[in-house]
Amino acid sequence: MLTALRRAPGPIAQPNVTVDDVLADDDLQLALYCCYELHYRSFRDVDPYWEWNPDLIAARERLEYLFEDCLRESLPAETGRVPEVEATLRELVAEDDGPPLARTLERHAGIEQFREFAVHRSAYQLKEADPHSWAIPRLSGRPKEALVEVQADEYGGGRPGRMHATLFANAMRELGLDSSYGAYLDRIPGSTLATVNLMSLLGLHRRLRGAIVGHLAVFEMTSPAANGRYARGLRRLGLGEAATEFFDEHVEADAVHEAIAAHDLAGGLARLEPELAGDIVFGARSLLMLEARFAGAILQAWDAGRCSLLVPLGIDARHELVAAGGRGA
Repeated sequence: MLTALRRAPGPIAQPNVTVDDVLADDDLQLALYCCYELHYRSFRDVDPYWEWNPDLIAARERLEYLFEDCLRESLPAETGRVPEVEATLRELVAEDDGPPLARTLERHAGIEQFREFAVHRSAYQLKEADPHSWAIPRLSGRPKEALVEVQADEYGGGRPGRMHATLFANAMRELGLDSSYGAYLDRIPGSTLATVNLMSLLGLHRRLRGAIVGHLAVFEMTSPAANGRYARGLRRLGLGEAATEFFDEHVEADAVHEAIAAHDLAGGLARLEPELAGDIVFGARSLLMLEARFAGAILQAWDAGRCSLLVPLGIDARHELVAAGGRGA
């Protein structure tokens, strides 16, 4: 994939993929992430005509099929008949017992572990809200209004410098990190990239509009408690407002968003298009599963005394592509 993107658009060999764990494989998830990135800011010196190159789209489709198929095989089958979507989502969140990454960061993590965590999250947070915005033209009525209401806050409500992606970049700089878009992509493992690829998969396909809504609803519902823990952990380490503002903002904003996303967005879509109820729950379950795998992989590395990134911070990594507006990817 990386070799192809360095040249002019043209034929590309189709992937013949055999991997042990589709949901965490570093090469598969990076290849899929690079395909998706062409629809966002792309990479410096990559021909923009690659975005809709038929061979590249066909290659992406093969990777997507493996990814989605593995997700569905790993989760309970959804019949499309969910009695009460909002109640179901709240039940899923209440019963979630994923690895205690947020609690570890709050109580025990050192500054280097927080730096690693920020690098992991940068793959999404530096383009926060963009994957979910693909759903806006695919909805109507109250669900569409609710989604735009949530997204407007994510983009700062028109206030200069208040986009959540900007606040996260500020936090990265306070942690002594490069806040350029895509600067650490070559250090981020597949288990992390899968959490971002999930959003792109669900957001880019109209047939999965219910799933991206379910994803966003649970994303907002689980955000306040986790971000509160992150902020307290940073304060424990002596970091100030520039480092904690992103997380504090999510505690306050997402406390409002979670009610809108659960009732008006997810619940509203299920009432408007009841045939999408199963997809809404699938998106929610997929988020919780991949987040648990992401957290588990990080904690397993830390418990073993290892860096959770592919290449530790402070060691030069080989930059395969350069992100648009960034140092490397």
